[in-house]
Amino acid sequence: MGKLTPLGRLIIILAILGAIFAGLKFSGVLDSLSAKKSDGEQIEQQAENEEKAEDGNSSTDSNSQTVSQASSFSYTPPAPVGGTLKGVVELGASGFNSFIINVDDAKNWKLEKAEFGNSLAIENMASDADITAGLKKYIGSKLDYGVAGKNIHFVVSSGAMKAENTQKIIKALKTLKYNVNTVTAEQEGQLALKCVLPKEYEDKAFVVDIGSGNTKITWKEAEKITSLESYGAKYFQNGTDDKTVATEIASFAKKVPDAKRKTCFIIGGSPSKLAKQVRKGEERYTVLEAPEFYKGEDAKDKAGINIYKALADATGCDTFVFDWDANFTIGFLLDLSK
Repeated sequence: MGKLTPLGRLIIILAILGAIFAGLKFSGVLDSLSAKKSDGEQIEQQAENEEKAEDGNSSTDSNSQTVSQASSFSYTPPAPVGGTLKGVVELGASGFNSFIINVDDAKNWKLEKAEFGNSLAIENMASDADITAGLKKYIGSKLDYGVAGKNIHFVVSSGAMKAENTQKIIKALKTLKYNVNTVTAEQEGQLALKCVLPKEYEDKAFVVDIGSGNTKITWKEAEKITSLESYGAKYFQNGTDDKTVATEIASFAKKVPDAKRKTCFIIGGSPSKLAKQVRKGEERYTVLEAPEFYKGEDAKDKAGINIYKALADATGCDTFVFDWDANFTIGFLLDLSK
């Protein structure tokens, strides 16, 4: 190559400077593009994170729904054919309740009327006159409805038998020329089963009645009915702690045969409050949510939930079916000889 002239060297220098300038400018563009890409990635990542968060919330909502969605249950009891009206008044540990049913010879029954009332006698706040007046009210309402006098019965629950003023009420009934039927906790559980457990479920379900005074856990094997009694939902009034109650309830619940733990038919005051929170319309059967779903407004509510949780944990049963129409005293009516 020949020797470069001054003009040639100048051209080469300008070319080099131009290349450097172009390189710097190109580098800036690249940086800009890189910045834009980085910003885009950040925006994309942020959107992805938000989407994941939304998915997470959706998943949480879905999980909470799973926890709060009760198992399904579908059953329609057979209707009575050519039945007779019968009535019963229950003296429970928390007050008077009364029921009128239509029942046929096959012991198919339908609840016609139910009344739930509070008896101040249970809390040592009523006179003999108050008790008699209350009983007359229940008797009169049944006669007016069409129940024959001979078909009106009175039952004192096992929990009420422990109440101080129960004898005053029994005395008032006798002055009205009515007999008073008393039942043990074991009999109460057996009567509850006869009322609430459909024949189709005898081999795969058990029955629980959570009352104020006691809880009955009952199941049927062949023709034998086993019923166990434990604490009721007012155990806190005696200073008994939750753990003691849960432990005993669980120990009894574990005696229920494995094959009968698929479904539990449950009745009683505490379960009714739980069922009320999730009842759909006027359905007869309401499947309770899992125990964790419920909080409880007062001490009795929380005690009932403690018992319910102990039952669920011990048996593994996830289908607790509350029967709005059933009561152990209706089982008493079904058990009467013709």
